[in-house]
Amino acid sequence: MKRSKHASILARYLIITAGILLAAGYIAYCTFKNTVLHANKWNERAHIELSRSSRVIPPERGDILASDGTVLATTLQYYTLRIDFGSEAFKWQRYADALDSLADAFDRHFPIAGGVKAWQDSLRAPLRRGKKPRGWRLIKNITYADYQLIRTQFPFFHWSKIAACGLTREKVMRRRNPYGDMAKLSIGVVSERENGETHGMSGLEYALDSLLFGHPGLSKKVNFTRGIGDWIDIPAQRGYDVVSTIDVQMQDILENALLDRMKFCRAEWGTAVLMEVATGEIKAISNLEEYPLGSGSGEYVEAMNRAVQRFEPGSVVKTLSMMIAVEDGLVRDTAQIIPIGRSYRAYGQGSPITDSHFNAQLSVAGVLEESSNIGMAKIITPHYRDPQAWHDRVARLGFLDRLGSGIGEERAAYYPVVPINKGGLVTLSRQTYGYATEIPPLHTLSIYNAIANGGRYVRPRLVKALRLGDTDSIVPVSYIRDRVCSESTAKIMQSMLARVVHGARGTARSLKNPYVALAGKTGTCYSVDPLTRKYDKSLKRLAFCGFFPADAPKYSCVVLTYHPRENALGAASTSGVVLKNVALDMFSRGLLDNNSDFRENAPENPSRPTMFNTCTPGALALLNEHFGIGGQVMRTPVSTAAGSVPDVRGMGLRDAVARLENENYNVTFTGTGYVRMQQPAPSTPLTHGATVTLTLSE
Repeated sequence: MKRSKHASILARYLIITAGILLAAGYIAYCTFKNTVLHANKWNERAHIELSRSSRVIPPERGDILASDGTVLATTLQYYTLRIDFGSEAFKWQRYADALDSLADAFDRHFPIAGGVKAWQDSLRAPLRRGKKPRGWRLIKNITYADYQLIRTQFPFFHWSKIAACGLTREKVMRRRNPYGDMAKLSIGVVSERENGETHGMSGLEYALDSLLFGHPGLSKKVNFTRGIGDWIDIPAQRGYDVVSTIDVQMQDILENALLDRMKFCRAEWGTAVLMEVATGEIKAISNLEEYPLGSGSGEYVEAMNRAVQRFEPGSVVKTLSMMIAVEDGLVRDTAQIIPIGRSYRAYGQGSPITDSHFNAQLSVAGVLEESSNIGMAKIITPHYRDPQAWHDRVARLGFLDRLGSGIGEERAAYYPVVPINKGGLVTLSRQTYGYATEIPPLHTLSIYNAIANGGRYVRPRLVKALRLGDTDSIVPVSYIRDRVCSESTAKIMQSMLARVVHGARGTARSLKNPYVALAGKTGTCYSVDPLTRKYDKSLKRLAFCGFFPADAPKYSCVVLTYHPRENALGAASTSGVVLKNVALDMFSRGLLDNNSDFRENAPENPSRPTMFNTCTPGALALLNEHFGIGGQVMRTPVSTAAGSVPDVRGMGLRDAVARLENENYNVTFTGTGYVRMQQPAPSTPLTHGATVTLTLSE
């Protein structure tokens, strides 16, 4: 009996053991099958599921800064508040009782059209619904301080248990411009896409969007011990901060000067650009038009960026023609007399060219001083009978190249090649004094700036540096062409442009003042009526382009106004006054003694500027694409121990000397180009005041 009982128990144990072994074997088989035999299949399914649960994390957009670091555009965190009326913990009766006092609180701190009544209606709306809304929007675009105010001070919401009031918050990022409309069109605007990403639509926001945007991250929902939370697989990377060349103080001066004159003469629209002569940095840019356009309302808003749009320039382009004439030896003496008379038929073709006032004769300098169409045509047309040759001469200057300034919607100058026939030759003669061609004001300014800069054709630029964390990437001064003319030609042109203001018969003599000597040129151009396709003399574009101080130019400026209706109708009394008032205001604030980043010894080879490589290759490629930087990119300088020689190999001479002299070393050098060798070697201990010898080569 006992034996049979033991046998029975043993049999059961064996059965159980066998079952366990079989189960373990099956589990092992399944594990092997899934992890080895069918691993690819399950990995693919896991990837799909993870992808479904993954969420893209939008990166924080970089800031756009003024030249001194002042924030012009930034991304701020805001909140949208919602109420979960479907929550089990929600206190409906308490909400209904507090509704009127809650509406009063919202009206005091967040007023809307309709006042308290509108808030009461809004807060009562969920009560009228049959179904309890789970995510009813209470208010949007509030700050964290606003949220804290609502949570702690407002009736119903100040409970310690947030579930009882059903309040939830959603974080949203919004682009903000702390200075409002200041340089708004150059800074640009952004739009938010459905996926939550913010991208540029215009201006710098658009041109450098890939740098400002950053790199998205990736997160997914994970079941943690205490609940479901976000697990960040790939963190988002913030975009670059873009340091613009805009000077906030100069921007304020330019905007106010343009606005004041626009209101005074009731012009339809106006644009103005202020640029630093030596560096090409655009210090200020403004675009204003009356609202609504053409209404004569006297109210002005920031509108289309006409600084980079094309217009027939009028007489301001005579400076370009005269510069070519002087540089090419078409005139050898500015005192040379040119017969003028009442009219001139260039090439013996077409309708005669006339001036606004009669002169029997003028000197070459007088042609520019008194803005003679006849004189300008007589200087150029005898030497250029082939329209292609004249076009090619202008093109060789780089004047028809894309500027690459960084301003959105920038357009190149339109300088057509006309046929060699009667009509073509007539058109060619008109091109010499500013008709039959379309040139953006910024292009015009670039030539005047080159003349002020001793002939060096510096590229206008709106970006000064890129910044990521504590590292800056400096955008260097670059050149469209090394020179548009010789230094001697530039001096002659500077003198002639000064006579326009300071000469007894200069078209801008009304701008003469005892404080800041101005140099520049007026320009008047009639607009074409779109219906009749003829010039309408009642619709004028009035320009003034020049630089100051005339004897030692630091800043250049172009101003263009359209259709002034009263008080001041000439180019000098409209656009010219804007430039004069800008110069006087800068003088009164002591700004004309400050010439930041002045480059007296700029590299002779404009195609190889120095740039310290502190940003990614992609960022450098984008800068080159938009701003024409090109050339050699230098490596990041390596820090050295105190009391030892810095490593300046690979730098241009200017940067190398600056680095060594900052460390109190004397410098001697041989050769040209970039530093290939240095003695003593980098990191060699050396007392301050000792001499470092550099060997340079291309």
